[in-house]
Amino acid sequence: MSDAAPTVLLVEDDPQIRRFLRVTLPAHGYRLVEAESGQDGIAQAATRAPEIVLLDLGLPDVDGLEVIRRLREWSAVPIVVLSARGLERDKVQALDAGADDYLTKPFGVEELLARLRVSLRHAATAAAGPPSPVFATGDLGVDLAARRVTVRGREVHLTPTEFKLLSILVRHAGKVVTQRQLLVQVWGPGAAGSPHYLRVQMHGLRHKIEETPVRPRYLITEPGVGYRLREAT
Repeated sequence: MSDAAPTVLLVEDDPQIRRFLRVTLPAHGYRLVEAESGQDGIAQAATRAPEIVLLDLGLPDVDGLEVIRRLREWSAVPIVVLSARGLERDKVQALDAGADDYLTKPFGVEELLARLRVSLRHAATAAAGPPSPVFATGDLGVDLAARRVTVRGREVHLTPTEFKLLSILVRHAGKVVTQRQLLVQVWGPGAAGSPHYLRVQMHGLRHKIEETPVRPRYLITEPGVGYRLREAT
């Protein structure tokens, strides 16, 4: 194992998942540190300084949401939540508390590795300094400073609300942004309970950006949680 291998801290009490990742992650170039409880996870994060944390929400001692809040008091380490299927409310709360992403159990190896790569890439970009005002992925280009959007080289006119919505997703590209976060940032705190605002604007945005709006390439819905701007691979 190279000394440059990123360290992943796994905070998980399920022995089967720990065994699975104990084999999988080192085989793909990661160094694994394990913790079976929330308290141990917080301690390991402080002493091992991992590059990324994989965190189960259902821990035996401390609620996973509390672990996120406590880590965010002193650390900006990327946190990818591991969530049981169907717990959308827990996912939303985790993202609002400061998690960067989530995976639904059971999850596939390729998806896990992709989420790790995205989170690590964004952490490295943030550490390097302010983000570039120009974002490009696939045939989509967004110049945040010039407020200009192009698709396949042609400029697309967006309304001010559509551009604001897209710009938030661009700044968090690859990450899930919750409905509440988008509503509050675009329309203000009073709109937090009005998800139909978001659905209408997203519908219009997809028709301007996506080649096939019903099968979006970029603007991905995370059911019950929010939206993600998927970067082309």
